[in-house]
Amino acid sequence: MTTTARSPRLDFYKLAPGVYQPLLNAHIAAKKGLGDDVLAELVLIRASQINHCAFCLDMHVADALKAGVSAERIHLLNAWEEATGHYTAREQAALALTEAVTVLTDGFVPDAVYERAAAHFDERALAHLIALITTINMWNRINVAVRQPIGGLS
Repeated sequence: MTTTARSPRLDFYKLAPGVYQPLLNAHIAAKKGLGDDVLAELVLIRASQINHCAFCLDMHVADALKAGVSAERIHLLNAWEEATGHYTAREQAALALTEAVTVLTDGFVPDAVYERAAAHFDERALAHLIALITTINMWNRINVAVRQPIGGLS
C-alpha cells in the first residue's frame, strides 16, 4: 500500500511559541512526577493510538523502545485488555484511565475507572498521570489538526 505524505497545514509550534513552551514544560513535569518512564510511554502511545496521531506514535514508540519496552508489548498495546499477562495491574489501571480521559464518551471519567487507578497510584502520582494524559491529548490534537509530519519538528 502506497501512501502520499501530506504537507503540514501550518508551522504551529513556530507560530505559537507561547503555547508550545508551557505545554512542553507541563508535559515534562507530568512525566517526571509520574516517575516511571515505561508506564509513561505506554500511556503516551495508547492515547496517540486512540487519537490517530502518527507524529506522536512515531516519537513515543521510539522512546518506549529506548526505555526498554519490548516490541511485543508495544504491538499489543491496542488490545491491552485482551493481552493478559503482558501488562501489570498498575499499567492496566493507567491504560483504562488513559482511555477514559481521552475518549470521554459519556462526558466524564467513570468512578470505577478512577477508583481502579487510585488503587494503584498515590494522589501525587495520580495527579501526574492525569496531567500526562491531558498533555498528550493536547499534543495529539494539535499535531493531527496541523498535519505535523512524522520524524521531527521543522
